[in-house]
Amino acid sequence: MTSPFDVDVVVVGGGPAGLSAALNLVRARQRVLVLDGNRPRNAATLHSHGFLTRDGVSPLELRRLGREEVASYADGDVQFALVDRVSAENGGFRVTAAGVRGAPDQDVTTRRVLVAAGLREVLPAIGNLRAFYGTALHSCYECDGFEKAGAALAVVGESDDLAERALHASVWSDDIIVFTNGVGTVSDGDERMLATHGIRVERRVVTEFVGERAELTGLTLSDGEVIARTAGFVRPRWETTLGYLDGLGADTDENGLLIVDADHRTSVPGLYAAGDITPPGPEQLIVAAGTGAQASATIVRDTVAARTRSI
Repeated sequence: MTSPFDVDVVVVGGGPAGLSAALNLVRARQRVLVLDGNRPRNAATLHSHGFLTRDGVSPLELRRLGREEVASYADGDVQFALVDRVSAENGGFRVTAAGVRGAPDQDVTTRRVLVAAGLREVLPAIGNLRAFYGTALHSCYECDGFEKAGAALAVVGESDDLAERALHASVWSDDIIVFTNGVGTVSDGDERMLATHGIRVERRVVTEFVGERAELTGLTLSDGEVIARTAGFVRPRWETTLGYLDGLGADTDENGLLIVDADHRTSVPGLYAAGDITPPGPEQLIVAAGTGAQASATIVRDTVAARTRSI
């Protein structure tokens, strides 16, 4: 039977969640188009850890391998394009995207859409933080904590969960200082609790990081004092960039993340989501890949159910 749609599924995002879903979908004989804006959230990360058989792999290399695997199937296509609109049309969706890196623009119709992109990382506004981010400074303990084990750690953030974050860091080091940058919240009670674990709280503003060639030696505070540290973990904020879904009315939580059911369906029929853009937000690559595989299984089941209803 001829399909009224150009493809069966458009996957928005070419990270672990999107590519894992796409791989499983093409193996279920679905025509799949992956649209990847080539703006990975973890672009600064040199090595990813905890991904079985790929421990230490570059996230960029992992994405490249995933793209090649999906594209090796006749029904799989991966294009560098930044999605600008997903709109409902004829019982499915129309997806338009602007090509990047010389790739063509896209304008396709599809029966279903899987969203696996749309989250941006916002770091504390400390002048040269990015010079050390991905080498001496990281955001994920599970990904990079082992490599910083025993180091003099800085936990830097502007959120209200810094005490919890600092305790988490104590799995890998017993030399920890929390830096609130004059913004983050650590209550007096939490400060006393952290002190019992040998963790100090520094409430002064951080003006810059000190070191050479991505090797951290300390943090300079607003009064000029330099506190020696050799590594650290930064607590980012997350901003959603889901303007391309405007008009569909998909439900989101208080953080702007797409709300999904246990099977990764959003509140919009035919629209699914997986990976960082769903609660609780960013997790390890292997977890994101797993959610993509789960979402693909749901899409296949829903496809079969729709065919059954049409008989």
